[in-house]
Amino acid sequence: MPADAPAGAGTLVDRRAECAALDRLIAEVVAGQSRCLVLRGPAGVGKTVLLGYLAERVTGWRVTRAVGVESEMELAYSGLHQICAPLLDHLDRLPAPQRDALQTVFGLRSGPAPERFLVGLAVLSLFADVAEQHPLICVVDDAQWLDQASAQVIEFTARRLLAERVALVCAARTGAGDDVLAGLAALPIEGLDDGHARELLMAGVHGPVDAAVYDQIVAESHGNPLALVELPRTWSVTALAGGFGFPGGEHITGKIEQSYRTRVLALPPDTRLLVLAAAAEPLGNPLLLHRAAELLHIDMAAADPAVDAGLLQLRGRVEFAHPLVRSAVYQAAAAEDRRRVHHALAQATDPGTDPDRRVWHRARAAPGLDEHLAADLEASAGRAQARGGLAAAAAFLQRSVALTPEPARRAERALAGAQASLHAGAFDAALGLLAEAETGPPDDLQRIRVDLLRGQIAFTSGRGGDASPLLLRAAKALEPLDAGAARETYLTAWAAAVFAGRPDTAEDLLAVCRAVRALAPPSGAARPVDLLLDGLVLLQTEGRAAAAPVLLRAGRAIADGAMAVEDTLRWAWLATAASNAVWDNESTDTIARRTVQIVRDAGALAQLPVALAALGTASASNGDLAGAAALVAEADSVAAATGSRIAPYAALRLLALQGSETEAWALITGTIEYAAAEGQQLAAINAYWAEAVLHNGFGRFAEAGIAAGQATANTFEPFVSMWALPELVEAAARSDQGELARAAVNRLAETTRPCGTEWALGVEARSRALVSAGGAADDLYREGIERLGRTGMVPELARAHLLYGEWLRSERRRRDARAQLRAAHDMLTAIGMQAFAERARRELIATGENVRRHTEEAGDQLTPQEEQIARLARDGLSNPQIGAQLFLSPRTVEWHLRKVFAKLGISSRRELRASRRGLRDQGSTPGSSTGASRAAQP
Repeated sequence: MPADAPAGAGTLVDRRAECAALDRLIAEVVAGQSRCLVLRGPAGVGKTVLLGYLAERVTGWRVTRAVGVESEMELAYSGLHQICAPLLDHLDRLPAPQRDALQTVFGLRSGPAPERFLVGLAVLSLFADVAEQHPLICVVDDAQWLDQASAQVIEFTARRLLAERVALVCAARTGAGDDVLAGLAALPIEGLDDGHARELLMAGVHGPVDAAVYDQIVAESHGNPLALVELPRTWSVTALAGGFGFPGGEHITGKIEQSYRTRVLALPPDTRLLVLAAAAEPLGNPLLLHRAAELLHIDMAAADPAVDAGLLQLRGRVEFAHPLVRSAVYQAAAAEDRRRVHHALAQATDPGTDPDRRVWHRARAAPGLDEHLAADLEASAGRAQARGGLAAAAAFLQRSVALTPEPARRAERALAGAQASLHAGAFDAALGLLAEAETGPPDDLQRIRVDLLRGQIAFTSGRGGDASPLLLRAAKALEPLDAGAARETYLTAWAAAVFAGRPDTAEDLLAVCRAVRALAPPSGAARPVDLLLDGLVLLQTEGRAAAAPVLLRAGRAIADGAMAVEDTLRWAWLATAASNAVWDNESTDTIARRTVQIVRDAGALAQLPVALAALGTASASNGDLAGAAALVAEADSVAAATGSRIAPYAALRLLALQGSETEAWALITGTIEYAAAEGQQLAAINAYWAEAVLHNGFGRFAEAGIAAGQATANTFEPFVSMWALPELVEAAARSDQGELARAAVNRLAETTRPCGTEWALGVEARSRALVSAGGAADDLYREGIERLGRTGMVPELARAHLLYGEWLRSERRRRDARAQLRAAHDMLTAIGMQAFAERARRELIATGENVRRHTEEAGDQLTPQEEQIARLARDGLSNPQIGAQLFLSPRTVEWHLRKVFAKLGISSRRELRASRRGLRDQGSTPGSSTGASRAAQP
């Protein structure tokens, strides 16, 4: 019986609600719906017993189990291997890339480390394939101690289970495992009430007990079943009868652990040593423990007293009665005994099949510094990294550093460990290793790497204001050593300062620009990255007129594929921003689409949310709001699975254009708070810009002007603030602030005229018309419509028609106004800009035309994910191909498609292309041709 079972017979006490929830879960899975649940509660509260109850109820199911084990050693995917090992008979049925990924991370084949989320997709496919034959349940106990790679893949998989007969049920300890599987549905497991606690206590205590002592035990236990069963075992009869000597002043977990420690110390010496060996080896392999016992000259019969005491079980695997037993055993042991058992376990571990676990035990057995052992740990780190286990590699390197005697080598290994920790997202550990490297003392190159890593950590972790000075110093030091690396570091420093966007980072930005201007030109032909850096520096120091030719050249080169794949993965997000800065929507859109494809092909899925967000913003700007919503949904899903934290730039743009007021306000407010907390002022500028668009859509021009003013107040942010200028012009002109509107037009012209694109000049003409009168205004409105009609920027074109129509009505040209307003209303309605469409409808009514308000039944609308799946199916992708792209199982894709067919009133894939509802090609929008624009002109 598990140790946190409430009673000696293994019966459940007062768990009706929890059992009912688990019964519902079973029924829902049988009905064809996947379910994932995390039981969360303190140690000893009964989570393991509930998992046992669940396992007993699923007769006829395929059952697989894993147990997290607290250890200083993290081996990547070890927890996942426990889950998947019984299912590997289905491995040959997976697509080759997925099969290879699992075989690589489980050490069944050699090869490059697979992307972690390809591993997740492989697990999803494996679960789905197994569940085709029998319902599958995966039970994970002590999930708080899963290795990082396994925990991420399990959460990734759980989020994508939908239409498979799969249950994933985990137990995690509160306090220790709050961040593990945090995105999954949770069932809190709490202590028993006083009545049931007293019932359980009385069932385990024989003989007279003072009533006051009963009350004290019940109160101290807080209803914890393990405490109620375990604590009385170590109290004397006198203590139970009269309360004398009752332990106090400790947390309940400490009391339970002390109880176990007392029971362990009462065991015979050989038993304690054997139990210590079991505690030091998390595999639970009885054969390994047997070999270690022989090396320690202990007979396995020495385990009997521990088994009889209920501390240990020797079955198919070695199991402790509770994780607290393991920690109590290990903590109570003398240091020399720990080294003895680790030495024995190292000798017992096969160096051919498990070299990394062997070297770890050797490291724990080492009495002092040992270069040979440190080198072996470094080699283990390399193997872990090859399997995709960055956290494991960092752990091996950290231990290697501790055993390295020679200072220079220790600094080098600390730097490697910091790099691995950075990539694993363990920023505090990375900073600790950098501090270790600095005690080396480091040589000149190592000092440069310390600064570079500190800057990268600051930038990656969101502390952008701290990053730029560190990266600037590293870049200057790199100049004589590696000019290309120096330029790339300057580019990162430039981005860090701009994204931080605070007044105190302006000087950092200028310092970066001055340093770059002082560099010698790159030898040979300039790379797109060099053009990008030079153009951004010119933008900041010389203005848009000087920068525009260089940035336009850089954007078009990158759009044409001139940038290497590695550089695209690193810098394409900045290239899209730079193209936007010079009003080059065609390059922006092409770069964004190309980047998403490159990221997918390279399997660099940790970077996918950023690429999808850039494409989502471009799609929204082109008027494909349904496509943008699908991309935002996919980006959010991947970001949640990867733990990425990026500002919701695309979602802000989308919701503002849609006029989704409630959702937009929540996101705007949350983003402004995020920006303040993370030092990402660019995110706040985006939020204020979105707020201005939202208010303009609803015709709240005074509020729009305030928000646009905040978005345009930053004098050195070169991207979003210029997009907010047209919003400021419209808001100010419509709220009788002519001087403010004219000043904003002049600022806008400084950004548009040097670029000369149709988007730039069209927006400028539309904005200048708002501050003009008579024939000049008429000509400018026509020019804006003509130019924007030659772009794919349908929202901008539709708004130009709207503004022209409003102006014509104010000029009492009602017939001409109707033509413009009708064109605006039709475009805005078709692309889903409902607030602006309603503004156009009101204006049409004012001209005497009767226009019905557009409504669409919510039940008929495709969700963003359904929209994405429908588009891919329309384009000819099979269910497995769609699943591979969107990280879904084929069965879940089919489930979504059935809903799509019902909503669209069709019955097959062939009808998707012909469907006129919701499935436009990305980038094509109604009314976007020049001819349509001209037809609407009076």
